[in-house]
Amino acid sequence: MSPNTSSGDFFKTNVLGHPAGLFTLFFTEMWERFSFYGMRALLVLFLTSSLLDEGWGWPRANALALYGTYTSMVYLTPIIGGILADKFLGHRRAIIIGATLMTLGHASMAMESQLFLYLGLALLIFGNGFFKPNMTSMVAKLYKDHPEKKDGAYTIFYMGVNSGAFLGIMLCGYIGEKVGFSWGFGLAGIFMFFGMLQFYLSQKIFGDVGLPPDRNEVAAISGSADDMSTEANGGRLNPFTTIDLILVSITAIGALTWIINDPMSKVYNNNIFGNSSNAGYVILGCLILFLFILFSRIFRYSTVTRDRMLAVFIIAVFYMFFWASFEQAGGSMTIFAKDYMDRSLEGSSAMLFKIFNTLLTVVPLVIITYVLWKLFTQTFARFAVANIFLGTSFVIIWGIVIWMLINEFNQSNTEIAATWFGILNSFFIIALGPLFSKIWESKYNPSASVKYSIGLMFLGIGFLSLAYGSSGIPLGAKTAAVGIIWLVIAYFFHTLGELCISPVGLSYVSKLVPGRMIAVTYGIWYLAIAVGNKVAGTMGGMIDSISAEYGMSNFFLIFTLVPMAAGIVILILSPVLKKLMHGVR
Repeated sequence: MSPNTSSGDFFKTNVLGHPAGLFTLFFTEMWERFSFYGMRALLVLFLTSSLLDEGWGWPRANALALYGTYTSMVYLTPIIGGILADKFLGHRRAIIIGATLMTLGHASMAMESQLFLYLGLALLIFGNGFFKPNMTSMVAKLYKDHPEKKDGAYTIFYMGVNSGAFLGIMLCGYIGEKVGFSWGFGLAGIFMFFGMLQFYLSQKIFGDVGLPPDRNEVAAISGSADDMSTEANGGRLNPFTTIDLILVSITAIGALTWIINDPMSKVYNNNIFGNSSNAGYVILGCLILFLFILFSRIFRYSTVTRDRMLAVFIIAVFYMFFWASFEQAGGSMTIFAKDYMDRSLEGSSAMLFKIFNTLLTVVPLVIITYVLWKLFTQTFARFAVANIFLGTSFVIIWGIVIWMLINEFNQSNTEIAATWFGILNSFFIIALGPLFSKIWESKYNPSASVKYSIGLMFLGIGFLSLAYGSSGIPLGAKTAAVGIIWLVIAYFFHTLGELCISPVGLSYVSKLVPGRMIAVTYGIWYLAIAVGNKVAGTMGGMIDSISAEYGMSNFFLIFTLVPMAAGIVILILSPVLKKLMHGVR
């Protein structure tokens, strides 16, 4: 192994107990998440807002169908990006390509025409496909020789994710609602560009990790050589057969056609499959075919590899249940905040909120800036230009934050932006992430199934607060004035659930899967998120029909009972998962 890889120079620097290179990835991912969540916070609001409010005036079901399709495809393309990185590009080059495409996508969306909106979404989807799996793969490979630190590393990395989400939702959401949607979309692209430059100029900190594979590595990935010759290290190779490739192609084409057709059939009344029943048969057939391909391939591996991949599959299924409920944050929960919550404050209430909002904004930003300073002290001498770009981006962020806070204090009354509530999830993660990181590294670290069970229970409790808070809303009401406390409680418990599940899931994939399959497997892992996101959009789009017939409270009760039931099931499966993991914790 080169001395510049994970066991060499990378571990000579130290920032908050971890190598400086981890925080280079931290900030790169932060700016990408800034752009993603900043745009996500605005998309449904833009589509459903009236023409007078500079929106498109779409029905909620149509907007959420497009939202679900976009968010699901964002997590489908990483499969392609992972394969291309593993075989040809290398992780670093794939990340740079992805960041460039996403920058162009945000610029396109700022135009606000239908053509440029769809073009922008397409660029974001493909850009994310190159970017997302390779960022997580970089962390996995850098910590290859230090598995005991992976859970903590991924939790810190996940704090970078949520730092970006926090800033993106707060700033893009505020500017989009208060100034104009195009300004919010455009701001998201600016910081994606900064993230790309910072990563590109500081690549040498990773040594050889993430470079394009040489011929021997490609041969191993393709099946002509085996770098995992023992049972413990991955067993025999399992190259794709011609039949495998044909079946995968059929499944992919069918599923993608269905995903794209869903919003198209609603928005433009043009169903490719003729009617909704035929569309249902198509996606059901794709699901059955996918499961056949998956299990037929898994059982071709050697015993240990087979069992561990089965464990990954089981965990991924419950991850899908989690995301189907959690991702209501960008859909039905945003609509609930906009139309059903009392967001107008006056007098002392308005002043208290302004003070709270200032602390909520400034304190996390101070913490992130402190992390930036610690990184500067370790890397400025070697990567001055990269650090200058990173520092400049923070100067701009502080400038926008100060302008925003001054503008709010100058208002006698205040109306909380509907997107503001989305920052609570990220704030709680930033605040609680270090605590969970320490717990996962301590003797009290529970098994994966227990973590997932607890996380799903927390998620259900969050939706239970919304079900209770909305119990007084009449059937079919389009507006209401529910107290904001119920949404705050929901985001708090959702965050607790996320900290038990998302970073832990990423860590377990890296532990259970052979190194030669890591990027591709992360791509498949994101497939579970893709399915969850599409289900989230589909279920969220039923908010009007369900609330009209059964009430808003019963709508949120669905998202209470489903994750709680899933949490009980995975807890029951705990002994099975432990056996399948073959000693991995």
